[in-house]
Amino acid sequence: MKTKIILDENEIPKKWYNIQADFETPLSPPMHPQTGKPVGPSDLEPIFPKELIRQEMCQDRYVDIPGEVRDILTLWRPSPLFRAHNLERVLKTPAKIYYKYEGVSPPGSHKPNTAIAQTYYNMKEGIERIATETGAGQWGSSLAFATQLFGLECKVYMVRGSYDQKPYRKMMMQVWGAECVPSPSPDTNSGRAILAKDPNTPGSLGIAISEAVEDAATHDNTNYALGSVLNHVCLHQTIIGQEAQKQLAMDEATADIVIGSAGGGSNFAGIAFPFVKDNIDKKTETEIIAVEPAACPSLTKGLYVYDFGDVAGLTPMLKMFTLGHDFIPPSIHAGGLRYHGMAPLVSKLHADNLITATSVHQNRVFEAAATFARAEGIIPAPEAAHAIRVVIDKALECKQTGEEKTILFNNTGHGHFDLSSYEAYFAGTLPDYEYPADLIAESLKNLPHVA
Repeated sequence: MKTKIILDENEIPKKWYNIQADFETPLSPPMHPQTGKPVGPSDLEPIFPKELIRQEMCQDRYVDIPGEVRDILTLWRPSPLFRAHNLERVLKTPAKIYYKYEGVSPPGSHKPNTAIAQTYYNMKEGIERIATETGAGQWGSSLAFATQLFGLECKVYMVRGSYDQKPYRKMMMQVWGAECVPSPSPDTNSGRAILAKDPNTPGSLGIAISEAVEDAATHDNTNYALGSVLNHVCLHQTIIGQEAQKQLAMDEATADIVIGSAGGGSNFAGIAFPFVKDNIDKKTETEIIAVEPAACPSLTKGLYVYDFGDVAGLTPMLKMFTLGHDFIPPSIHAGGLRYHGMAPLVSKLHADNLITATSVHQNRVFEAAATFARAEGIIPAPEAAHAIRVVIDKALECKQTGEEKTILFNNTGHGHFDLSSYEAYFAGTLPDYEYPADLIAESLKNLPHVA
């Protein structure tokens, strides 16, 4: 048995929540990669539409969602909130477990929440083509879906490790009319430079970002779109948490613990930021946890400093928790979490002790994923399963203490195209990576200098 809590489509939020408005101290500004000075709107106009630049920098607490964007979101929103009664019974826990399920979108994840908005603003400014990167392929397929709806071309640079592991994501992008190539590719200067150094590299999101930014900067009709990390991306995802708050209230529940997986930070931001606001406003004392892979532990082992968002140093420098922009993480199956840095907004929350972070190994992640799938029926994506691991751990703590806590997590998408990773887990061939501290230290030696 499970409880499904749904909202009417007219209850899709009409505004995105901007957490910048509620910081005690302002977010550190992005810095220009050449001048080392704060980035202004004109610096970003070659690759972003003006409205997204405004959203990136604005301090308004709420930002209106255009009607045309909300109309498309009704294809799958509001997404359902489930009470996981079966999982509670399997764990024999007094905890109440709820999950927001974003796998109901056409591409099967939370990523279209921002892909639709970003494509809309590019279309309004007359842009004909968008270049982007993708890790596991959820962002690439979501942008392909969105650009098809608005009549734009799309080129996706997909991290080679995931390109090889997840061919069906590439096929989804092709179905929606996008071109998808493995990164690093021979199509850009930055890609060719990486291949010359290491022809067998598995790639990284940092490399793929370099290629996509270069593509956008060298084509007059092309802009760049990012699926995570940036402020406006986190902003667009806050509809998840806003809906979840309404749905919990319908079930007369309030969250004691909110958990989200964290790679670049967008899905974590989506579920967590509205609950962080209530904590800041002293309405609640919710424990909020970001979960990352032990193979790419930016929040738990990185430094809170300025760094490039990409390998080639083409992007502005962002103050964030980072492992170093030339950090190449192992080819774990949660490709969407293989990024060297964390969103500046999420990083600031962690630095200000408004959230906590933990890291987990992928065998324990897949153990949790299988437990969840057998109880609830949904096969989660490896990225979402990182959150599930900590949900189960917290629920078992409640079993030991007898506390009846309410746990909410963001089930960011289904794992239908990730079954090869499940196969490796059941075959016992899935390795656990603990990235060596000395290699992290070596990567961090190459951080840019910011005065």
